[in-house]
Amino acid sequence: QVQLVESGGGLVQPGGSLRLSCAASGFTFSLYAMRWYRQAPGKERELVGTITSAGWRTNYADSVKGRFTISRGNAKNTVYLQMNSLKPEDTAVYYCNVLWQQYEYWGQGTQVTVSS
Repeated sequence: QVQLVESGGGLVQPGGSLRLSCAASGFTFSLYAMRWYRQAPGKERELVGTITSAGWRTNYADSVKGRFTISRGNAKNTVYLQMNSLKPEDTAVYYCNVLWQQYEYWGQGTQVTVSS
């Protein structure tokens, strides 16, 4: 079965950095694009960015462009979200996601809190 296991969230000061990881299993990871989403309390779920199956193309929301970087290690079946220059408005639960067999699969989510 498809499983996505996230890690790396925590509390960080404004201007700081965090790297999130999502370990995937249950499907041929290298054949699928991966996505990162986030959701803050009282807000709609937001697509943070995507990465293609080979990892050479990425796309980002305007709100994070230039600060966040998605990468993947296909040999490790892991996708990463490097977050730099963090702002309080980046505070949210972050999820990784894959569309597999016409169904959306999600990780458990990891909390990122940016606060002084």
